[in-house]
Amino acid sequence: MTVAEKQTRLIEDFAIIEDRQERLAAVVAHARRRPPLPSDEKTDAHRVPGCVSSVWLLATITDGRLHLRYDAESPLVKGLVGLLVELYDNALLAEVIATEPVILSALGLLQDLTPTRQNGLTAVRARIKSLAR
Repeated sequence: MTVAEKQTRLIEDFAIIEDRQERLAAVVAHARRRPPLPSDEKTDAHRVPGCVSSVWLLATITDGRLHLRYDAESPLVKGLVGLLVELYDNALLAEVIATEPVILSALGLLQDLTPTRQNGLTAVRARIKSLAR
């Protein structure tokens, strides 16, 4: 599945929930099911700069595909970063670099975020692109 196809599917899956706050709660709940990173991987080297709440992002590349793992201190941030990670995980490197995420705005999840949280998500996207390069 391409990144564009995955993004469409994720938007459709979450857009079923009409209320924006309930949709955000579902995103947070979805991320809670992901296993946390072990504490020895929560290092400064893996921390995404520019995020107010700590976010750790790790990547490996296998057969030209990016594989991502992550964690965050804040449940809200973990949910939002989780959508980005799910979007780009196991994607071809060129697709990761070329495909911008519209999922957060399409689902109305950016509307209630502070500018600092939005900047943090921009930093996560930049880090994902950097890891793909």
